Amino acid sequence: MPDNETKWYIGGLHFECSGCGGCCAGPDEGYIWITKLEIRMLASHLNLSVDACRSKYLRLIGKRTTIIEDKPSNNCIFLVDVSGQRQCAVYPVRPNQCRTWPFWSMNLATSADWNIAAMTCPGINRGQFHSFQQIEEKRTQKKWWTDAQTGQ
Repeated sequence: MPDNETKWYIGGLHFECSGCGGCCAGPDEGYIWITKLEIRMLASHLNLSVDACRSKYLRLIGKRTTIIEDKPSNNCIFLVDVSGQRQCAVYPVRPNQCRTWPFWSMNLATSADWNIAAMTCPGINRGQFHSFQQIEEKRTQKKWWTDAQTGQ
């Protein structure tokens, strides 16, 4: 998205996660991109070596790594049922892509794109108000962790 354009959401947007798990679920296949550092944090969270974590939960697509999806549902492998509610089994270390939903450039390109995303996400256009600045911070966020969390 060019920075010199006036963005349609300059007045802010409402979003509050309903915890439905829809953003983690199929029916379409997708990619859940994860960085090398996030893989190390995921492996640690799961008490696995990085190699074991990669082998069990991740796959390469070109030069990038994605979390695998359950077949045939195309749900993220970490979307689990807990007492009848869908939840993320690795929520504390979920990738940046998951943390920035729904404030992705593709959802913010036009108001129509935002409203299309709202058709599958009940939290869009409801709940907490997010200012333009907060939206832009999420949209452009590259990392969610601190150096202290990674030991660097």
